[in-house]
Amino acid sequence: MFYGLNKFIKRLLPKQLFYRGLLIVATPIIILQITITIVFFDSLWIKTNKGMTRALVSEIKTFLDAYENENTNKDFIIGLFKDNFDINIKYEKNLLLPKHVSDRWFSPIDRTLRRELKSRNIKYWFDTTSYKTLVDLKIGYGDGYFQIFVPKERLTSSSARIFAFWITFPAILVISIAMIFLKNQTRPIRNLAEASERFGRGEEIKEFRPSGALEIRKAGFEFDRMRKRIKRHLDQRSEMLSGISHDLRTPLTRIKIQLAFIKDKKISKELSEDVDEMEKMLNEYLQFAKTGAKEKSKRFDLSNLILNIISKYNKDNDIKFEGIGVAKFEGREDLLKRCFNNFLDNSLKYGKKIMVTLKKNRSLYILTFEDDGPGIPVKEYNNVFRPFYKIDKGRSDSKNSVGLGMSISSDIIKSHGGKVELGKSKLGGLKINIILPF
Repeated sequence: MFYGLNKFIKRLLPKQLFYRGLLIVATPIIILQITITIVFFDSLWIKTNKGMTRALVSEIKTFLDAYENENTNKDFIIGLFKDNFDINIKYEKNLLLPKHVSDRWFSPIDRTLRRELKSRNIKYWFDTTSYKTLVDLKIGYGDGYFQIFVPKERLTSSSARIFAFWITFPAILVISIAMIFLKNQTRPIRNLAEASERFGRGEEIKEFRPSGALEIRKAGFEFDRMRKRIKRHLDQRSEMLSGISHDLRTPLTRIKIQLAFIKDKKISKELSEDVDEMEKMLNEYLQFAKTGAKEKSKRFDLSNLILNIISKYNKDNDIKFEGIGVAKFEGREDLLKRCFNNFLDNSLKYGKKIMVTLKKNRSLYILTFEDDGPGIPVKEYNNVFRPFYKIDKGRSDSKNSVGLGMSISSDIIKSHGGKVELGKSKLGGLKINIILPF
């Protein structure tokens, strides 16, 4: 039960740190404001208004009693109450009280005045909305009624509006200041996350400056140190492989020259084929190790790139493409072009019909290659991405491939923050799903 409640609460809470921090700051302030407001209205404002209304109704009741008991000079009573209590009274003879309109039960002034008048058994009608500063009150008497205009300040205290202003304005001010500070505190975390994401996709980060609180600066400083160590390692690997390439090509060239002087052509041919395979393996491996080392990221249209690639293959092949129009993507275009070329080469090598689709799902592009070839066993799905791995050593193309194509393609997709998934195609062959975040 508690686990389900905890899970439900987590779903309601905001996911971003900024809004969570704002919730932590704003919730106590709002609860405090509501509590103070309830206490104020219950113990001060409502009770004060009730006392003021009761005093006014008592004065009106006193006037009615005095007016009824005075037989000679009734106007004196009216003038007395006007001068001493600021109540304008006029007797309207032979007129009936107006009919009551719908009661405003949500108004504390109306509700309190209605309650007090009923408790004194006074026939009444009043209007608190037609005049800005006055209350129009009619009291039934004899064959007419008394027209009474009472200042609203006799019924309610103006401190309520002042209180509402001073309790709301500071709360809004404090929350606004908190939002500014929270924004400044979460910005370094967001910058660190964006830098990590760019670095994970293989993009070049010129310089990262840690900022924010001490803990955030420490995390940013450690990330920058890690980034520089990884970059230094990649540069050293590229330099080492360049040296290996230079050192190995020289003896391979000498072997080729010496093979030309061997009289036995059969042995010479077999050895030459082995040397060519070694040279091709070396070139493929160097290309695999140097993937993306030099190319810079840029923004381009993924749909347009795929169409250009397919147009070169589609002259003599059956390739269909279903796209989504413009698909803007940030990445290394030449590397992705090489990756897609490799997948198409493999599909054309083993199949005749190929279906290429590009879909968009939220913040992901899903590119699918399907063919009608023999496919590969499910147990080999993970193995084909291993460097130099071949499913069948006896295939006709075994000597033309060193088993690095899928490894390089997978490495290119991963360097862009994506992944490659294999499955069964609806055409009967292999299905390759490429998922790229944008």
